[in-house]
Amino acid sequence: MVQNRSALNRFLTGALPTLIFLILVLLPFYIMAIVSFKSLQQFTNLDDNPWIVTQFTLGHYIYLFKNTLFATWTLNSAIVSVVATVISLAFSILAGYALARLRFRGANALGWIIFVTYLVPQTLLFLPLTNVISIFHLTNTRWALILTYPTILIPFSTWLLMGYFRGIPRELEQAAMIDGATRLQAMWRVVLPLALPGILSAGIFAFTLSWNEYIYALTFINSAGLKTIPVGVTTELIRGDTNFWGPLMAGALLGSVPVALLYSFFVDYFVAGMTAGAVKG
Repeated sequence: MVQNRSALNRFLTGALPTLIFLILVLLPFYIMAIVSFKSLQQFTNLDDNPWIVTQFTLGHYIYLFKNTLFATWTLNSAIVSVVATVISLAFSILAGYALARLRFRGANALGWIIFVTYLVPQTLLFLPLTNVISIFHLTNTRWALILTYPTILIPFSTWLLMGYFRGIPRELEQAAMIDGATRLQAMWRVVLPLALPGILSAGIFAFTLSWNEYIYALTFINSAGLKTIPVGVTTELIRGDTNFWGPLMAGALLGSVPVALLYSFFVDYFVAGMTAGAVKG
């Protein structure tokens, strides 16, 4: 009796909430998948089961690659996301290390200001950034996105890395500097290898946000050949009152694959980095 009650408690407090969470998280992906494989005949058949695919087709994926620039949008998203992530990490590592390790007046206040900057919504930033992009004649170029994405990536990444750097003992750097290493050499050879989980966590966050970003990409890019996946799929496959649901869901599903793969390969580093950045320091 006691064992049965204990098993029931474990199910109610552990397995059941996890199962509910998984259903809520995976349900949108399941719907995208079945819609992308349904034929047009099944769409129009109201008597058909909406939760399964009874008439399988790859026509929506063929349409996506033949009748749209989805491959080009994917390349644009990859280029913008990778370059913006590298730039953001470079600045975030230096800023996070300086705020966590160097002692100077106003360091704590500057750290809070950087984090508060991340909280400013993009709906307030895209208008002044539009003027900046126009002044530098970067409108309708990939550089418009590459140079504006760090404005939302660097603040949070810096804040995250500050917490991780503070969790690394100072004595390790001091020992390296006593042996003749400079501050930069100690950072490069001692601190950064130990901070790898935090750096990867910040990199995953930056890449994901860049890959899924919509407002800046919609505002700064006009040419179909320069659009990213979120903007290209929605603007080219939603025309007035007509929605191309099959290709639209196929594009949404394929656009989710790179991020899903990234998290699946680096999930341990991501969890370690987010946890350490949240509780250390």
